[in-house]
Amino acid sequence: MRKPAPKGPRTAPATRKPATGRPATGAPRPSASARPAAGPARPATASRPSSGAGARSTFGAPTRRPAIDKTRPAAKLAPRKPAAPRPGGAPPRPPQAGQERLQKILAAAGIDSRRACEQIILDGRVQVNGKTVSELGTRADPRRDEITVDLIPIHREAPVYILMNKPKGYVTTVKDDQGRPTVMALLKGVPGRLYPVGRLDFNSEGLLLMTNDGALAQVLMGPEHEIPKVYLVKVHRNLRPELMKELQEGFLLSGRRLKPCHIEVAEKGDNPWLKVTLTEGKNQQIRRMFAAVGHPVSKLRRVQFGPLSDPMLKPGAWRFLHPQEIAAIKSL
Repeated sequence: MRKPAPKGPRTAPATRKPATGRPATGAPRPSASARPAAGPARPATASRPSSGAGARSTFGAPTRRPAIDKTRPAAKLAPRKPAAPRPGGAPPRPPQAGQERLQKILAAAGIDSRRACEQIILDGRVQVNGKTVSELGTRADPRRDEITVDLIPIHREAPVYILMNKPKGYVTTVKDDQGRPTVMALLKGVPGRLYPVGRLDFNSEGLLLMTNDGALAQVLMGPEHEIPKVYLVKVHRNLRPELMKELQEGFLLSGRRLKPCHIEVAEKGDNPWLKVTLTEGKNQQIRRMFAAVGHPVSKLRRVQFGPLSDPMLKPGAWRFLHPQEIAAIKSL
């Protein structure tokens, strides 16, 4: 005879877990009150990377993204701080209205040519508003800033243009370290500080332009402009035609090829006068090139500088340029 089973709490029959891992259909879901309280958070476990929508966790339940707490205000990004300046300093500011390069201001004031004024700046001889400036490219306003050279204030002068017939025995500079007389000694009663454009050596004579217009002087002395200059040259003995042709076609002097020039006989004789036209002005170029071929120069006179010429101007004399001559020299 079978014994009756002991009484006790009845348990629900075990249900088979679906093969797909999903909860059994129709199984009662526990109520919120019956769910166990949340315990301490489990440490995160590595899971296989999911691909595409519908990815599931390793436990078979769909992976859920953490809920966003909308009650908390959204974090604001802190304003970005400006980048620290480079070690080289800030980029140069654009020039303000009325400002010009310092070397241009000095040249316009008649201190010297623009190239010479650049060296004056590099030597630390220029002051702007009491501060010494020794860097090229510095800009200033000549109407507002106080600009001095060797602590002497400069003043923008009216442009002056003078044509001089330089005699022998004068140096074509403003000052001479050897104490020789300069062409400045020939100018008396001329307002402004002038300087010669180009050079004629100590023993040469001829036309020389004097001005305080630094911008124009820079153009006239630039080799790229090829301003023609005409000379009368007296040489020893006549040149052979083939030698004269060699000099005209671009003579090789001290390892450098000179630009072509024009040579013609101006006055025949045992020691003829030649008319030589150059478009460049190397140091003592004519004397050196004729000496190199065995025909040294005994006399040299410049009779034309660009469009300027005056056969009536005596050695040591000078005159102001006419308005038409100024316009012609500025058109080069």
